[in-house]
Amino acid sequence: MRIIVAGGDGFCGWPTALYLSKQGHEVTIVDNLVRRKYDDELRSNSVTPIASLEERVNKWKEMTGNEIKTFIGDLNHYDFLSEVFRQTEPEAFVHFAEQRSAPYSMIDREHAVYTQSNNVIGNLNVLYAIKEHAPDCHLIKLGTMGEYGTPNIDIEEGYIEIEHNGRKDKLPYPKQPGSFYHLSKVHDSHNIMFACKIWGIRATDLNQGIVYGLHTDETELHPVLFNRVDYDGVFGTALNRFLIQAAIGHDLTVYGEGGQTRAFLNIKDTVRCIEIAANNPADKGEFRVFNQFTEYFSVKDLAERVKHVANELDLSPEVAHIENPRVEAENHYYHAVNTNLRDLGLEPNLLTDDVLKGILQVALEYKNRIIKENVLPTVSWK
Repeated sequence: MRIIVAGGDGFCGWPTALYLSKQGHEVTIVDNLVRRKYDDELRSNSVTPIASLEERVNKWKEMTGNEIKTFIGDLNHYDFLSEVFRQTEPEAFVHFAEQRSAPYSMIDREHAVYTQSNNVIGNLNVLYAIKEHAPDCHLIKLGTMGEYGTPNIDIEEGYIEIEHNGRKDKLPYPKQPGSFYHLSKVHDSHNIMFACKIWGIRATDLNQGIVYGLHTDETELHPVLFNRVDYDGVFGTALNRFLIQAAIGHDLTVYGEGGQTRAFLNIKDTVRCIEIAANNPADKGEFRVFNQFTEYFSVKDLAERVKHVANELDLSPEVAHIENPRVEAENHYYHAVNTNLRDLGLEPNLLTDDVLKGILQVALEYKNRIIKENVLPTVSWK
């Protein structure tokens, strides 16, 4: 299958491109390399050293014989995107190419506007490119479980049956996004649904949980293929921050009470979910929603688990509660459905102590690269 992986230089996109290439697909990466520029802007870095995209794809070809084509450019530039479609004739378009950080979108007006314009307009361009150049191409779009928020009812997969005044209908599940980033994802979902209805596009919206882990089988083959590990208060997830904090002897900083519960999945499951969606495409005109996660945990539970694993490696971090920079419920009900991907064959890789220990050991190996002042939050929602 001819597959474009947009955002293929990023944390999820890079291992996905390698995995799909290994499965025999003809993979093309489209990326504007902006994720690397965010590091420069924020004076941050990946714990693991990251080779250039050119070095990465060359090493992959050297080791496997598989070529991954690359196009360096922005989805917001429609002429560029149209040319990519003309040259590659994609059968599937995997869309990771969006600004993915909630804190980044909340820095100030400029970052909020950038996040929404970059994400929403770029996604609209993809929809038009599919309509005009590859109408049978299957859009596999990375959404987020954060679109749903934390409602006091079960979170269904995209749709919910409602009874009102004696009548029933199946409607899109209500969204309660928690940042301007999450709002951009909601706008994307609405635009994709509309495009499916009016143009007959086939699309799968993958509402992904928080991704953890470092290596896939492919990224482990050589240091040049290593994936990135983010840990700062803007792009680092809570779990990554706790692991990096443990490595440098810092308290594990839980925001507020720590009862915030979120959905999670291993990076190995991310790449497998993309493959499942590609091999089982949506029907023409169908807007399909999968909740892409395997487990959910509260923030304080994650901190305690990291502390336990750190103790086994003779580290002694303490769990500390700090003022929550976000505006969110710190104790709430959380139960989400995730049956569609499992029904199609997903066999989850769960968050075990060995998985946590593996990431922590990598953090210890590259401890000298960690910028200690970056492990605390710097962006406030208020």
